[in-house]
Amino acid sequence: MYQRILVPVDGSSTAEHALNEAIKFMQHQHAEVELVHVLEDVGYVDEENFLNYVELRDSMKSSGERILAQAQQKLNQAGLNVRCTLLEAHGERTANVISTAAKNLSADLIIIGTHGRTGFNRMLMGSVAEGVVRTAHIPILLIRGSAIDR
Repeated sequence: MYQRILVPVDGSSTAEHALNEAIKFMQHQHAEVELVHVLEDVGYVDEENFLNYVELRDSMKSSGERILAQAQQKLNQAGLNVRCTLLEAHGERTANVISTAAKNLSADLIIIGTHGRTGFNRMLMGSVAEGVVRTAHIPILLIRGSAIDR
């Protein structure tokens, strides 16, 4: 039986599918859900056009907090015990941040959405879910998005 389940959320419809599956899964478990959102680094700063890095970071943080709050509300309405954590990448790949968080939070399972991209799209977009599969030390439940999401 799982005691703590980690669910990464990013505001995408694929993450929403993962949340829905987590709710179904958790109806048969008595575990705590850890929601995490990873703030990725801003890789491009254009000083000539006066991009305000602080404002951009604040906006990204606010967005991440909103994504976590919406996911938390959905899981609370389903009667689940939920904790939220906003993580920062600090130059690391998002998948590594999620895997490290799972370890640090003593998670037993990760439930994560995957877009199911292949070929050139996967090469361009990368795959956080695939990276988590490769780096996590615990079981992972991959939830595929709908065909519309791909």
